[in-house]
Amino acid sequence: QVQLVESGGGLVQPGGSLRLSCAASGSIFSVYTMGWYRQAPGKQRELVATISRGGIPTYGDSVKGRFTISRDNGKNTVYLQMNSLKPEDTAVYYCNADVMSTFNRRENRWGQGTQVTVSS
Repeated sequence: QVQLVESGGGLVQPGGSLRLSCAASGSIFSVYTMGWYRQAPGKQRELVATISRGGIPTYGDSVKGRFTISRDNGKNTVYLQMNSLKPEDTAVYYCNADVMSTFNRRENRWGQGTQVTVSS
């Protein structure tokens, strides 16, 4: 089994910063693309950012220039540095990873989600 565990969410004022982390653990042979998605109340889940194993990032239009995704392959961990936060960034943020398990099985896994609230 492969698990993703997120941390780093919380309450922050507009203009503030937060850093999310997501660590993959379990029966992992290799972790490919990792990413972050978010879902606000009453809205569909949307892409925030993804990063390939080689470190190539992609970003959703609403976060370009404010958020930075990075990863540590040695720790199977992905990070999301969020700066200049806006109230509209309020959502549950979910980690996602494309993983090859030690059972030679390709799996796509989601974390349990972490709440980010931007409010004064």
